[in-house]
Amino acid sequence: MKVKVKNNVHWVGKIDWELRKFHGNEYSTRRGSTYNSYLIDENKTALVDTVWAPFAKEYVSNLAREIDLKKIDFVVANHAEIDHSGALPELLERIPDTPVYCTANGVKSLTGHYHREWNFQVVKTGDRLSLGSKELIFIEAPMLHWPDSMFCYLTGDNILFSNDAFGQHYASEYLFNDLVDQNELFSECLKYYANILTPFSSLVEKKIQEFLSLGLPLDIICTSHGVIWRKDPAQIVEQYLKWAKSYQENQITIVYDTMWNSTRVMAERIAEGIRRTDPDVHVKLFNIAGSDKNDVVAEVFKSKAVVFGSPTINRGILTSLAGLLEEIKGLSFKDKKAAVFGSYGWSGESTRILAESLQQAGFTVVDDGLKMLWNPSEQSIEECVSYGQKLAKELS
Repeated sequence: MKVKVKNNVHWVGKIDWELRKFHGNEYSTRRGSTYNSYLIDENKTALVDTVWAPFAKEYVSNLAREIDLKKIDFVVANHAEIDHSGALPELLERIPDTPVYCTANGVKSLTGHYHREWNFQVVKTGDRLSLGSKELIFIEAPMLHWPDSMFCYLTGDNILFSNDAFGQHYASEYLFNDLVDQNELFSECLKYYANILTPFSSLVEKKIQEFLSLGLPLDIICTSHGVIWRKDPAQIVEQYLKWAKSYQENQITIVYDTMWNSTRVMAERIAEGIRRTDPDVHVKLFNIAGSDKNDVVAEVFKSKAVVFGSPTINRGILTSLAGLLEEIKGLSFKDKKAAVFGSYGWSGESTRILAESLQQAGFTVVDDGLKMLWNPSEQSIEECVSYGQKLAKELS
């Protein structure tokens, strides 16, 4: 399927309706995804990115129906990760001498993935590739989100091919931002940013400012996943600038796991105490054992503070929380507060372990937490409510 983006630029990618997990099993994609590839057919013809490897044969076959493959003068590999480059081996078997434009790190990554010596042409920021009356301008974007990443910009049509930046895992036959459900779209955009780009927020802001300083008009942003931003593309750029600055809303997120419901009862009563004291704060509770971890990460990203709870087991915490904390540690959230709680029967180390883990992840832990022995009594339940009331003030 070929879809016109603007003038001689067409989308020639793949909509993956069935995708439910990405990056192995690390990222949930309940709304599927797209692998966006773009054909620019000017005096010279350029192909920007390809699709994921499982769709390589289908992709090349479909592309060959749209254009004589030998007429493709240039291939641009904005990013070497295989969801973008996976069809390159199949394509370059058919047109083996076609130059592949990428960064120096792109060469390392592509050869590391595919162990083939293609006709690599290394580019850096400011380099230009003539397509006739229009040019592609290359902009390196290291660590957004891999060392090899780059953008390219098409003059005349004022299109930024942004690769993973400004994208989202969202399958839609409509392909354009003005045609899809806006709540779904921005929910997936935030989830994508929170789970993938948060560690690189300072680089996100720097790269956006660098692009804006070039003074290039921007009519369309062509991402590598999800929709193409053709209506007010600046809106997602502005949103990224907000998300990059230690983003938070008036929200406290409580994340817990429980064995025999004691920790669940504590979580719910702590939430009650927070609401009593601050009815304006948005409180959300998640039992992480039965929740989508990427959705929970997105809620943590939105929060000004988190409260984590676990019973003690084998002098430690439940593995669902340990795994989530390890992921959160890598995301490097900034300027967020935290508190901890947990039930226990014998040794009671869970609150200390939770507090230490949250501190290592960059959170400001406000106190030593709340521990309850065995199943909370009526008096203990009131203590949980009181603790929530105290936290409402300390976490504001």
